[in-house]
Amino acid sequence: MSIVNHLWFNERVADKQIDKTRRMAEAKVFPLLIRMSGPAMFSMLIMSLYNIVDSLFVSAVSEIALRSVSIIFPVQQLMIAFAVGTSVGVNSYVARRLGAEDPETASAAASHGLALSFVNWLFFLVTGSLMAPVVVNWFSNHGEVISSGIAYLRIVTVGSIGLFWQIHSEKIFQATGNMTRAMFIQLTGAVLNIALDPILIFGWFGLPAMGVRGAAVATVVSQIIAGGAGVHLLLHREKVIKVRLRGFRFQKHILAAIYRVGLPSLVMQSVTAMVGMVFNMIILPFSEIAITVLGVYLKLESFVFMPVFGIGQGMLPLMAYNYGAKRFDRVRQTLKSGMILMAGMMSFSTVVFQLIPRLLLGAFNATEEMYEMGIPAFRNISICFLFAGIAIILSISFQALGRGTYSLFISIFRQLVLLLPLARLFAVWHLDYVWYSYVISDLGAALMAAFLFRRLSARIMPQEETSAIMAVEKDAA
Repeated sequence: MSIVNHLWFNERVADKQIDKTRRMAEAKVFPLLIRMSGPAMFSMLIMSLYNIVDSLFVSAVSEIALRSVSIIFPVQQLMIAFAVGTSVGVNSYVARRLGAEDPETASAAASHGLALSFVNWLFFLVTGSLMAPVVVNWFSNHGEVISSGIAYLRIVTVGSIGLFWQIHSEKIFQATGNMTRAMFIQLTGAVLNIALDPILIFGWFGLPAMGVRGAAVATVVSQIIAGGAGVHLLLHREKVIKVRLRGFRFQKHILAAIYRVGLPSLVMQSVTAMVGMVFNMIILPFSEIAITVLGVYLKLESFVFMPVFGIGQGMLPLMAYNYGAKRFDRVRQTLKSGMILMAGMMSFSTVVFQLIPRLLLGAFNATEEMYEMGIPAFRNISICFLFAGIAIILSISFQALGRGTYSLFISIFRQLVLLLPLARLFAVWHLDYVWYSYVISDLGAALMAAFLFRRLSARIMPQEETSAIMAVEKDAA
């Protein structure tokens, strides 16, 4: 009897998960997008909050400690680029295969993604261990900053397997429409990191005070636990797709499909990380404090941008599914709804950064020199928020439609054609002018993305085909 009950329960769970997937083709778009984006937005807010809390705790140690963490931030972005780039390709391919009613290929793609997470980890395990001294010495001549930075970087790269597990499992659950499970994984890592930070940094409960090293250990431990939970759920609880590693072999056509979308995203975010390093070099002649100010801004910026990426996480499977099902009307409705949500968030954030930059900096135990550099920086850069949001939403839309190269082009255009040359030019005059390079580059990226999406939409999502589908459905009803 217990076996019968167990089978009945599994069937009920599978039916519920399939219903969640079918909602992407049938439910009203705006409420559905809020439902799908809500958990991701909330969990990413928590994730960005733990990034901020991480820096808040470190800043309580000293400005030197905060500077050590700030110069490592671009390298952490590079690891995230590899994790997200690969997982976005898996996410888009899985969602499109489910939309085309091909769960077998979707399952194979998910299995490839998990295997690729091990490959990415091995790469950073080796390079992080060897290159840490070189990277840290690029940005500081201060002995304490160098020693703390090297230790921090080695810990987070060697223990990065949890990061790759976590992001991969989140993207798979998002592809199936199970945003709640993806939120659970993110929240697990965020809450653990917030709890472990003060314990390991300051040495609570009789433990030794580890300072910057404690922040790195807290990050690694929380990611491994959250990522391990995600992999367990994928292997043993997921019903829509079946992840299998026994007898696994890479298949060229699946790798090609994953990286057709994922590689542009990977390169795009890697370029962002590398540009961050070059940008640090541009502002370094003004003062090492300028790098600390930029590091604080980027942590706060993540609190602004993460909810927009949360909207994108809800949009991507919804757009990909309906594009695969040739429901182009729903693809357009999803984009419009995402833009509305993004505009409201970015407008509010701009007002906050314009009105209370001193309060924001003060939370990080800012020195007078940090206030002097940071207040104009926060006000100048925050003008770009709405423009950046438009570019983000359209870039995610390109990925959902299987056109990741468009996202890559927008990123390269923004950062290599506009941002770095403008920053180098403005650095000739004054540091305050350098921050305006963000505004001009984001405006240019938004305009270029809008132009490209309009052309692409007219070519691959003809209005007459959508109208014909809707007419057939109306007649059938």
